[in-house]
Amino acid sequence: MKTLGVLGGMGPAATVAFLARVQALTPAKGDEDHIRVVMDMNPQVPNRHTQPEAAGRTLGEMAVRLREAGAEVLAMPCNTAHAHAAAIRAAGLPFIDMVAETAKAAKTGGATRIGVLATPGGEALYAKALAAEGVEMVRLSEADRARFMTVVFGVKAGDVGLEQRAAMRELAAALVAAGAQGVIGGCTEVPLLLDTDDVVVPLTDSAEVLARVCVEACL
Repeated sequence: MKTLGVLGGMGPAATVAFLARVQALTPAKGDEDHIRVVMDMNPQVPNRHTQPEAAGRTLGEMAVRLREAGAEVLAMPCNTAHAHAAAIRAAGLPFIDMVAETAKAAKTGGATRIGVLATPGGEALYAKALAAEGVEMVRLSEADRARFMTVVFGVKAGDVGLEQRAAMRELAAALVAAGAQGVIGGCTEVPLLLDTDDVVVPLTDSAEVLARVCVEACL
C-alpha cells in the first residue's frame, strides 16, 4: 500500500469532502485496510487566478514537504491549480492528473459534447483535456460564468444553502440547454451543491473521480 500525499485547502470544505470520498471508496474491513494519507491543508496558497507564479512556487514547496513526510503518490483536489502540475511533479513523485482523469471518465458514456462547470482557469484545462479525448466542450454564457464564480465564492464562505443549490442546478441546466450530453463538475465546490439527481444528463464529479483513482493507485 502506498502513502497518498494531498495538496489541500483550495478550498478547505472541498478537501475534507474529498478525503471522505477516499475513505468511502476504499474497500476496507478495518482501520489497517485504509490508505495512509499525509496532507498539507493550506488555504494560504496564493490566488491561482491573480498570482499564478506565487501559487506555483507554493504548490511546489508543498509537494516537496509531502514527499519528505512520506508521500509516495500526490493528488490535489483543486482543478484550477492543475495549471501548476509541472511545479508539483518537480518533487519527483507521481502526480494524479485530476482534469485528465475526469475528462476520460466523462467520455465513457459516449457523449461527444460535454458541459463544464469550472472557473475560467479550470475551463481552459478542461478544454484541452476534452479535446485530447475527441470531445467538444460546452461553455456557460459570460453572464452564467460570472454567476458561477459568485456561487463558488459563496461556498468558500460557507454558504451551501437552498438558494446556492438552486443556482448550481440552473447553471447545469443551462449547459444541457446549450447541447451538453453530459456535465462535468470541474470545480471541487460543485459537488457540495449538486447531486447526480439534479442533472438530467450524466454528471461526472471530478472529486469523486480523483478519489477513485487515488484508491486504485495506492492499494
